[in-house]
Amino acid sequence: MTAAEGVPGAGWRRADGPPAQDRERRRRSGGRPPRPGESVVGEAEFTSYYGRPVIKPPVWKTPDVPLYLFLGGAAGTSALLGTMAELTGRPALARAAHLTAGGGALTSVGFLIHDLGRPARFLNMLRVFKPTSPLSVGSWVLAPFSALTTATAGAHLLGRFPRLRLLTGLGAAALGGPMTTYTAALLADTAVPSWHEAHRELPFAFAGSAMAAGGGIAVACSPAEEAGPARQVAVTGALVELAAMHRIEHGHGLVSEPYRTGRAGRLLRAARACTVTGTALTLAAGRRRVPALLGGALLAAGSAVTRFGVFDAGLASARDPKYTVEPQRARAAERDAAAAGAPS
Repeated sequence: MTAAEGVPGAGWRRADGPPAQDRERRRRSGGRPPRPGESVVGEAEFTSYYGRPVIKPPVWKTPDVPLYLFLGGAAGTSALLGTMAELTGRPALARAAHLTAGGGALTSVGFLIHDLGRPARFLNMLRVFKPTSPLSVGSWVLAPFSALTTATAGAHLLGRFPRLRLLTGLGAAALGGPMTTYTAALLADTAVPSWHEAHRELPFAFAGSAMAAGGGIAVACSPAEEAGPARQVAVTGALVELAAMHRIEHGHGLVSEPYRTGRAGRLLRAARACTVTGTALTLAAGRRRVPALLGGALLAAGSAVTRFGVFDAGLASARDPKYTVEPQRARAAERDAAAAGAPS
């Protein structure tokens, strides 16, 4: 074995030869002495340690967290729809929406607790309120929202306590908006590149997705003569979701790539097909029951699959170090160029 083969880092220094910098200087200058200011070493190519991720990928589980994201958003929209229907004299729509809100909120809490491992961990998140933490704010939104929607749904099932039902419904509706968007802030607040870079669009995508899901479920479960507001909410949400997701998938350079490739890309293409088809059926259904049922189901399915796709894209970007390092390099190069062009 030669000395170069036996010495770690022999590519940089040979035991029986001149330092690597001298050799690199001669190689880059073609044998001539280097000019003043000329670089003597090449641009280092980034590779992470044994190809391992630069950041630690989230430990959240599938399907628990994507279903928690979907159900919480659908419940938030349904709570708003239910109270609107209650106030405008649409009892069937109000009942369907409030039952959806209560069931979705409770089920989403169940998936969250299952991901955390034990209920005490969810209760521990309520010990303090930290306005700068999306997780803390979200916990304090989710807990009262779940209680209020459950009480409202229970009053509907019992057919009693109309004043209490209206009061709890109003409280749930007030928290419905934050329920549709706080999970987007929760994802964007992490260091995961494909989530963090999309921090401006994710709230719109999640709000639109929640509107499409909650409105679609209400359209499917309500008589046609009362489903007009739900139809408007569903179609508006679907359009907002499609526009925001297009921006997320194509507007952030390299970190948009995970949304278009691999499992996440397949899921998001399927979600887009469901949402477009569901929107068309919902608009064309009129008072026909079967197209309304199919359209609402497809809108809800598209919303659910969108959450799975966004979740998978984030995990893929966290596992591959290039999505962390290359954008940082690009930002550093932009800063250097701006500094070089600034007047002294």
